[in-house]
Amino acid sequence: MDLTGKVALVTGAGSGIGKASAIRFAQSGASVGVLSHTADEIAKTADEIRAAGGKAIPLTADVGDDAAMRQAVERLVEEFGRLDIVFANAGINGVWAPIDDLTPDEWDRTINTNLRGTYLTLHHAVPHLKKAGGGSVIVTASINGTRVFSNTGATAYSCTKAAQLAMVKMLALELAPSRIRVNAICPGIIDTDIPDNTRMRNIESVKTPIEYPQGKVPLTGGKSGDSFDVAELALFLASDRAKHITGTPVWIDGAESLMVG
Repeated sequence: MDLTGKVALVTGAGSGIGKASAIRFAQSGASVGVLSHTADEIAKTADEIRAAGGKAIPLTADVGDDAAMRQAVERLVEEFGRLDIVFANAGINGVWAPIDDLTPDEWDRTINTNLRGTYLTLHHAVPHLKKAGGGSVIVTASINGTRVFSNTGATAYSCTKAAQLAMVKMLALELAPSRIRVNAICPGIIDTDIPDNTRMRNIESVKTPIEYPQGKVPLTGGKSGDSFDVAELALFLASDRAKHITGTPVWIDGAESLMVG
């Protein structure tokens, strides 16, 4: 899965899945633009890649900010001369609350980051992929909104993930003549810090009791997946090994979602 000579953009690359994937892309030969809204966090990712002999530049932007994303993509292309791979990974869980408790501002923040952010990433990146003669787009969706609908209160989040999957399928057809592949990764529970940034409010009042088999993740006896497990999948989809795969969601959850779908 050699990416030598290719240039990749990874959003949400300051930690978790994004950081792990940026590292694996660089290890496989790609020059990587690592993007996050937190400058210190993204600088550490870029420094770690460069210290290991890879090529990376930090890009600071809010994925929901049109001007900032345009500037970030242009900066990456100016630095490395092209763009071949886009991993639209940035996202938040946001606030999980009953629909009559979830505020419009909380709804808008989740939509702005997860859905508008994916749109803006691709909106500004696709012209450069076309100029390069093709490429690979990968979007981080989720089991929520695609296979799982039992996480009470996660309505805004799940709606963004379902919409991302629809976007992937639409764009797979739209961009196929330009030799651009578009696929989705749908993780289950992965050992990242995103649960620490999730606000849950009053969800027990509307939760429907569900009995799970013992061990939430059957494949691993309940153990969460690792960010690098997802990074390996992203690397495959980014590479020419996946040259005939497009419009496809890949669930990576150790069969977790099959118990509740």
